Amino acid sequence: MPYLSKIALNPRRRTTVSLLSNPHRLHAAILSGLAVQPVTERVLWRLDNNTPHRAEILVLTNSRPSWAHLVDDAGWPGADGGAPLTADYTPLLEHLTRGREFSFRLTANPVQSIPRPDRPSEQQAARLKEGADNGSRPRGFRVAHRTAHQQLQWLLKRCERHGFTIPEATAAHPAPGLHTEHQDPSAGPAVTITSRDILRFRKRPDGPRITLSTATFEGRLHVTDPDALRASLLDGIGPAKGYGQGLLTLAPLRTEATRG
Repeated sequence: MPYLSKIALNPRRRTTVSLLSNPHRLHAAILSGLAVQPVTERVLWRLDNNTPHRAEILVLTNSRPSWAHLVDDAGWPGADGGAPLTADYTPLLEHLTRGREFSFRLTANPVQSIPRPDRPSEQQAARLKEGADNGSRPRGFRVAHRTAHQQLQWLLKRCERHGFTIPEATAAHPAPGLHTEHQDPSAGPAVTITSRDILRFRKRPDGPRITLSTATFEGRLHVTDPDALRASLLDGIGPAKGYGQGLLTLAPLRTEATRG
């Protein structure tokens, strides 16, 4: 039975600063919340809000977790609003039907696979040299999409295989007297990139530096294949899932009535 948790952390505590500065350390702390060790189940997580006053982490697990250690070490133990929230994820999974639409959020690591990078990193250069020395051809290299346009196209090209499409956004109706016959009612796909970042960290002090380009997408999706979307929700989208990438979350669409 999958569970979705929200954990509030206090960014002014020393342990929190250490965790938020390194996705590898934060991932290890999250895995410590599961009783069955070593952890073999898929665990997805996402840093949803990171401000000087509050940080929130969403975590999707297959077994029921305990976040007492995170609250004690990096949260607000005993304070109002400091307790983590954990909910059964099954009702959402069971209500996925073809044609239904949801709001969504996804933080991902958009990449492409190429035979040889133009400017190889130290690790990539070592792989190329190893292949040249033994006469073998190295497997493809994952290279990050750097621009917002590339990152958006990365998502649009992959969404159908994950069980959804992103419909066209409709431009807001103009104010009376401002309409023109040439106005285009379409505003493009109903998705936007709300934030972009480059994460740099090391698994250990003497280890190689890891660099990840990330993008957070928010928008509206249309369910085309409930089973494929269900799998995407549970398994994530794209690489670097252990570093807080790939967790897709859904929410009911806001209607005009709820907006008012």
